[in-house]
Amino acid sequence: MKLVVQVRLEPTPLQAAALKATLTACNEAASWVSGVAFDRDVKRNFTLREYTYDEIKARWNLGAQAAQHVIKKTCDAYATLKANLKAGNLGRPGSRRHTRATGKPIVFRSESAQPYDDRMLSWQMDERRISIWTVHGRIKNVAFTGAAGQLATLAQYRRGESDLLYRDGMWFLLATCEVPEQPLNTAVDDFLGIDLGIVNIATTSDGEIMAGRKVNRMRARERTLRSKLQKKNTPSARRRLNKRRRKEQRRVRDINHKIAKHVVAEAERTGRGIALEDLGGIRERVRLRKPMGVPPCSNEVESLGEGHPAFLGVRPARRLHHVQGSPCGRAGGACRGGVHLPHVRRVRAHRQGEPGLAGPVRVPVLRIR
Repeated sequence: MKLVVQVRLEPTPLQAAALKATLTACNEAASWVSGVAFDRDVKRNFTLREYTYDEIKARWNLGAQAAQHVIKKTCDAYATLKANLKAGNLGRPGSRRHTRATGKPIVFRSESAQPYDDRMLSWQMDERRISIWTVHGRIKNVAFTGAAGQLATLAQYRRGESDLLYRDGMWFLLATCEVPEQPLNTAVDDFLGIDLGIVNIATTSDGEIMAGRKVNRMRARERTLRSKLQKKNTPSARRRLNKRRRKEQRRVRDINHKIAKHVVAEAERTGRGIALEDLGGIRERVRLRKPMGVPPCSNEVESLGEGHPAFLGVRPARRLHHVQGSPCGRAGGACRGGVHLPHVRRVRAHRQGEPGLAGPVRVPVLRIR
């Protein structure tokens, strides 16, 4: 199982200048390679090297490994674009968005992340220092820091590439860690059902409700504050807007992480699996009305089945479990086998006035070890 551990670099001004020049050179080279790949219609890694490898090394003074990573990064970007086009995420063929995505080569920002392998980057975990390749030569004794648990995972399980990232004036390394998985527990007799929503982030079949009122109020406050600052458009307002960038996103991610960990811990404690709704295609089936304001970009606990790895006790099964509750005459709940379950709600569309989903509801099953 792969995890990504983020550590923050603390370079000196001279080291930071070398890292900045390296990112700029690598991304300029990647944009040039992207243009060659677009003009020649060559998106394969080894084929693209024949047209670009020598010039990358000579023109941007990149090493052999850096040049290969630049070419591979470009090919990966086109593979991602192809997957998005195939999935319909960029609209139908012929649409304006589809045409804009396919009508020009991919361009990389000057601060886009750059991958490093063990030939270009070495770690000294005891001293909390790294040695990293740059266009000005290899620089050593670059300090880094991070949370204690993250550093312990990094020291024990780091494998493969790391990405150099510059964001908001800070330098980061995103390292890949291979964490071993425990054997899957197949002796699961019961499941903890999770109903995902907007008003209530998650509601369990035990009757526990994780309300989203705090998140929604925070979203409304941030939206109002952004609107006021954008309307003022003074230097002070622009500084405050820049300071609050991604603050809402970080706060929501932290809340989601805590809720997901709580649900996983409860299911692990009781020896149950976790059953989630299958919300595939919900955006096509349901449209939010304007009075609801700006909807969230993603479901609040979508990370419950993806972002919490197997060492927390969750692993998806390959089959689907069918849950069905017939309508009940009493207020709230559902009837199953003639028994009224007040804490189980029928799955309804998020838009008010939409009828409930008829027939069985497909939910993916996640089993606990």
